[in-house]
Amino acid sequence: MTVKNNTLRKGGRLGELLRSRESSLLLVMVLLVAVIQWRSGGKFLSSTVISQLTQNYAYTMVLSFGMLLVLLIGGIDISIGATLALSGMSTSLLMRDGVITSPILAFGFSILVGLVCGIVIGAIVSKGKVIPIIATLGMQYIYRGLTYFVSNTQWVPSDKMLDGYKAFAQGNLLGINNLFWIVIVLFVVMLVFLKWTSFGRQIYAVGSNADAAKISGINIDRVKIIVYAINGAIAGLAGAMYTSMYATAQGNMANGAEMDVIAACVIGGVSLNGGQGSAFGVLLGAITIAIISKSLSLVGIDAFWQQALKGGIIALAVLINVIVQRNSAKKALEGREI
Repeated sequence: MTVKNNTLRKGGRLGELLRSRESSLLLVMVLLVAVIQWRSGGKFLSSTVISQLTQNYAYTMVLSFGMLLVLLIGGIDISIGATLALSGMSTSLLMRDGVITSPILAFGFSILVGLVCGIVIGAIVSKGKVIPIIATLGMQYIYRGLTYFVSNTQWVPSDKMLDGYKAFAQGNLLGINNLFWIVIVLFVVMLVFLKWTSFGRQIYAVGSNADAAKISGINIDRVKIIVYAINGAIAGLAGAMYTSMYATAQGNMANGAEMDVIAACVIGGVSLNGGQGSAFGVLLGAITIAIISKSLSLVGIDAFWQQALKGGIIALAVLINVIVQRNSAKKALEGREI
């Protein structure tokens, strides 16, 4: 017993690091990048590819942080792609018509539209007691339909958008694309919010055991509404990022993005049952999805097989991650002689 305890103590922080889900995912990422780098003939780790990856998938990474909050309370939101589209389209239309004349105002308005969309969903889920997947499925169709309605099924071309708005997505600060800076800032905010604020702890409490959280005095409905509101605001931010990057707005923007976002969260260790997950894990999961998406065409995979192969890689990454975590948890229990 003494020898075993001494061994565990010697492992110390290193043992905890190796047992963490984030560490196992990081290892999978390194191996994945190594294989892709080999298969692409050394092209993948070029500055051009990395720049494109951080820019083109920044909005997906941002969406993943919002989905993290929703999953932590035991919910889900499959309407975020439609919320992104409605927010981005509404903002683009106002730029086209000369109502919005500032890039900052454009980003702010897009966030506001997303915030309203999120509040509506939060109210339906919390006050209406509608199952989250049903509520968000319905609102997905409504928000997507509103996107086509407000645009009259037309699209907003690049020349109708503000030059500063389009230039933002192409700009860099300290060699890092502006859109990825948003990812970095939001990651830090989420890290602090979930780990060191009372509301962040309430989110985990609601997802872990809603009944116990209610008994302890937590307003469950309030937490759910705020979480969905934040998620909606983040989707609105992603809508501005998307239209700024592509310099156009169409009704089918980000169609199906919610699947990549949910996959990023699951790969990152977020439990679909609520109460478990971290901002760092989600960031790693989102980067993994971006790496997979970017690399398939780079290594010469036919477009017909890309979606199937992407799904297979995601499933394999999740499976490996779960097995590693399960084995680590089992060893931890054995160390305590449980």
